[in-house]
Amino acid sequence: MLTLASKLKRDDGLKGSRTSATTSDSTRRVSVRDKLLVKEVAELEANLPCTCKVHFPDPNKLHCFQLTVIPDEGYYQGGKFQFETEVPDAYNMVPPKVKCLTRIWHPNITETGEICLSCYAFLCFSLLREHSIDGTGWAPTRTLKDVVWGLNSLFTGEDCDSRQADSPVFTLSFSLFKDLLNFDDPLNIEAAEHHLRDKEDFRNKVDDYIKRYAR
Repeated sequence: MLTLASKLKRDDGLKGSRTSATTSDSTRRVSVRDKLLVKEVAELEANLPCTCKVHFPDPNKLHCFQLTVIPDEGYYQGGKFQFETEVPDAYNMVPPKVKCLTRIWHPNITETGEICLSCYAFLCFSLLREHSIDGTGWAPTRTLKDVVWGLNSLFTGEDCDSRQADSPVFTLSFSLFKDLLNFDDPLNIEAAEHHLRDKEDFRNKVDDYIKRYAR
């Protein structure tokens, strides 16, 4: 991360010697994205939920990272769930692309990894959608921290780390993203109906998936 930050600083120093004609829109967009990510990654790491870990395979590529969620309560306690996140060139005008790499039985995540991240705490929006039916999809005011807190809250919305509880950022994030495990607006309809039909059998299937895919 320090390497990328240094590179961006050096690029700013060279900017005066370049003409606007030699810089494509795409290059400028990537530069904007990378500058945003230096700040947002620092904010994310300072306010990471206690049940999450982030890993950057290449410190020079903050737009590609892996998230691990290890719930400590609820249906998914004891599992280890991996997510792959790619931040596109047009960020923050468009949302990050996120996929769940761990097979899971979950009403808001399909078995092939697609994710539905809807939040109804303060206002209704679909965090990972560029556009939504009600016009309240992704907004440029949102950050990587919002995405990670939202993903974490698909598994464990009520738990928190006492060391974070007094943080204003934590308080806002916790209030906004709690209880995103949503059986009423499912992406995996079969899983949601399974829970409605037989909660105990649903729990057993979740446990079976954890043992087979999420250790």
